[in-house]
Amino acid sequence: MAASDRELINAAAVGERDAFEAIVLRYGPEMLRYARNMLSDNGAAEEVTQDAFVAAWKGLDTFRGDSSLRTWLFTLVSHKVVDHRRRRSVTPTQDWILDTTPAPVTDDPEVRISNTDFLAELNAAMAELPYRQRAAWLLREVDGMTHTEIGRILLITPSAVRGHLVRARATLSERMAAWR
Repeated sequence: MAASDRELINAAAVGERDAFEAIVLRYGPEMLRYARNMLSDNGAAEEVTQDAFVAAWKGLDTFRGDSSLRTWLFTLVSHKVVDHRRRRSVTPTQDWILDTTPAPVTDDPEVRISNTDFLAELNAAMAELPYRQRAAWLLREVDGMTHTEIGRILLITPSAVRGHLVRARATLSERMAAWR
C-alpha cells in the first residue's frame, strides 16, 4: 500500500531519504513538465525542478499543510520559474507545451502531418499568452488543478485565476479556430 502524502512528509521531515525519494517520484514528472512548459528549455526546467525539490527538502519541517503537498510543490516550482525568468530573461518558445509522449503511431501520413501541425500551432499560440495566463491554463487543463490550488501557486485569488483562464481560453480558441 502506498504511503499517504502526510506520512511521506512526516517521515521525510525527520530525515528519511526514502520517504523524500517517494515524494520526488510521485510529483517530479508533473513538476518537470510544468517547468518545461513555462520555460521552453529542458535544461532550465530540470534545474528549476531540482531547485524546487532542494527547497522542499529544506522546508519540509515548516510545511503546515494549509494546502496539499502537490500544491505546495507546484508553488515552489512556480517561484523557481519566476526567479529563473528574472535572472535569464527567457522568452518562451514553442517547444514544450505538452508531454513529449508520442502520438499513437499511424501509417496515414496525412494524420501524422495534421497532428504535427496542430501541436505546432498550439505551441505557437501558447507562447503568445502572457505568463500568468499560460501558467493558469497549464495548471488547470494539463495538471487538473482547482482554481484555489492555482491561486495558491501563482499567489493570486481564485477569481483572478478564473479571469486568466477565461482570457487564455478565448485567445487559444481564436488562434485554434481553424482546427475545429
